[in-house]
Amino acid sequence: MNPNAAHEPIIKIENLYKKYGDNVVLDGFNLNLYQGENLVIMGKSGSGKSVMIKCLIGLEIPDSGTIEIMSQKLEHLSLKALDEIRADIGFLFQGSALYDSMTVRENLEFPLRRHISKFGNVKDTLPLVEEALQNVGLKNVIDLMPNELSGGMKRRVALARTLILKPKIIIYDEPTTGLDPITSKEIILLMKSVQEKYKTSSIIITHDVDCARVIANRMILLIDGKNYAEGTFAELSTSQDPKVKAFFK
Repeated sequence: MNPNAAHEPIIKIENLYKKYGDNVVLDGFNLNLYQGENLVIMGKSGSGKSVMIKCLIGLEIPDSGTIEIMSQKLEHLSLKALDEIRADIGFLFQGSALYDSMTVRENLEFPLRRHISKFGNVKDTLPLVEEALQNVGLKNVIDLMPNELSGGMKRRVALARTLILKPKIIIYDEPTTGLDPITSKEIILLMKSVQEKYKTSSIIITHDVDCARVIANRMILLIDGKNYAEGTFAELSTSQDPKVKAFFK
């Protein structure tokens, strides 16, 4: 039994359908994310993970189904209200997505300037920038350009840019892709420490079984557009279902 079942989920997706032409990508997908939980979603390439995330943050409109974030239904929100919800959702992109023409400091200042409704007009951003970089162990790179950083450092700076908004929810898109095993482990442990320090609720899209083993409180396997299997890593990794076993070979 899920110990969170008695609590209202911070994100709730019900019967989500999305197709492009004759290609059904999401076919009645369901998801509950609970407060303080790291929820890992695994699926093959093209299984609909990215489409689901785009629907979740309002970049795609589902054909049917409902998405509720912090008790607010997305389809009922104005663009202004949707933008305010997005200020509480941090997004760590697969390629880090830093602005190449900006220093690390300017990259971190950018979301503060964009979300004035949340923070007001922050005149001295330095304390917030330094705190965010300190949280990822990179305070000394504040004046560097992205092309002066390693892949792992870029991922850490991207996480700092996410943390500077003090989000309630973080969505990680393949956080360890393209990183060597040692750097991957460092990023996974950093994600875990962020959850413990800030009590964030996170959705982690990953193909990395080692990442899932360390980080997941619970997992969903997205197969054929549905939440085909759910459970802890231990439960799913010992399943005898051939479709589930394929993920853990």
